[in-house]
Formats: sequence, C-alpha cells, structure tokens
Amino acid sequence: MDMVVIAVVAALASALTLYSGFGLGTILLPAFALFFPVPVAVAATGVVHLLNNIFKAGLLWRQADWRVVLRFGITAVPAAMLGAWLLARLGDTPQLFTWNAMGRSFGPTGASLAVGLLLLIFALLELQSWFQTLAAPPRLQPLGGLVTGFFGGLTGQQGALRSIFLLRAGLDAKPFIATGVMIAILVDLARLSTYAASFTALGLNPAGREAHLVGVGTLAAFAGAWAATRHLEKLTITAIRSLVAALMGLIGLALCAGVLG
Repeated sequence: MDMVVIAVVAALASALTLYSGFGLGTILLPAFALFFPVPVAVAATGVVHLLNNIFKAGLLWRQADWRVVLRFGITAVPAAMLGAWLLARLGDTPQLFTWNAMGRSFGPTGASLAVGLLLLIFALLELQSWFQTLAAPPRLQPLGGLVTGFFGGLTGQQGALRSIFLLRAGLDAKPFIATGVMIAILVDLARLSTYAASFTALGLNPAGREAHLVGVGTLAAFAGAWAATRHLEKLTITAIRSLVAALMGLIGLALCAGVLG
C-alpha cells in the first residue's frame, strides 16, 4: 500500500508542478509522512525533489542567471545545513505531550510539532492575496537565500519563499524557472548531506525501506511529468493553490496533534 500511495501522489504532484510552478515537495511530503517519522519523510521528499530538479536542470541550465544563483547560494547552503541539523535534533526528542483516542496514544515529537506549525503558517499564507504578489527588491537576494535555505532544510518548503525574492530579479520566464531550479539544487544538496550524516548518527538505515519508496517516488514523478505534457490541460493556479493550502493545513494539524510523524 505504501508503494501505491507514494507512486500515485508523486505522479500527480509532478504533473501539477509542471504546469503550476508549485513545488513537488509540498504535495509529496504528506505522503511520506504517512509512513515515516517527519525527519525521514522530509529527507525522502528531498531526494525525489533533487532528482526531479536535476532532470529539469539538464534541460534548462543554460538559461539560468548564475549571478542570481550565486547571490542566493552563498547564504542558502549554510542555512539549509543549519535547518537540516535542527530537524534531526528535533526528531530525536521524545513526545512533547500525549493524548488517547480509540485505545491508542498519540503525541508529537519536537520535529512533528515544528514542521506541523510551519505547514499551517505556510498554508494560511498561500491563501493570502498579498502574499501571492509579494516581491522583494534584488538587493535582498542574499536574505532570500538565508530564508529559503533554512526553511528548505527544516521543512522542505522552499519554492514559495524563493519566488518572493526572484520575482523582481528582472528575469524572463525561462531564466526565472532555470534560476529557481539551480538554487533548489544547491539547497537540496546541502540539506541532504546533513540529513545523511545526522541519520547515520541516529542509527537510521538510509538504504532500507526508505530507499525503495524514494525510487518509486522518483520514477512516478518522471512519469507524471511525461504524461502531463501529453494528456493534461493546464489547470488554474488558483485551484492548485487552494488544493496545496488545504493539504498543508490538514497535514500540519495532524503533525501537531501527533497523529502523523
């Protein structure tokens, strides 16, 4: 069942991402969180996200504005490592509180509560019209790297935050997408290296069941993107934004309550 769920969600998420520009990780994270603790779910989502972006980079890297990538990367890389380190530390905490229902005990760890609260905040922001049009001046791009990297490492959510600092960079459509992809790869590489080191220290096996689900998710994501180019009509960004926000809100509540993670 876990293989089926991950495959279906990854394929659908990749198809939506192709047209909407929203992050694959935003939709895929909750699916992994159904089967793994939050730190492992964020890391597994990050692997699929990285491989999907490497695929895109192979097609678009010539269009990237490397000056903007550098301004983001200088701060994004260390910030992503810090966020990933913090996630691993929070995931190693005991349940902060417990409650019982239907003969079972539930309760969030530090990681579940932190990621759940942030998902709730991001879900509310996605529905705000002022947030959807928010754009920072180019001089704040290093700050954008800091914010994008840290929250990318801690929660895996980075696309919406990155766009705020790229919208006024003076980039056309293709350079905007390509530059965002290259920044995302830098963040993913930084956070995944930290996840790997932290999980090894915690005694988690990176080559176990997680690896199989990551492989399934990656292949399904590629298939979803391929199918979308041939069979799906372009969906409205408003509809996708509402869907993503609702999903983040529900999963955020579940993580805060300790039902997931």
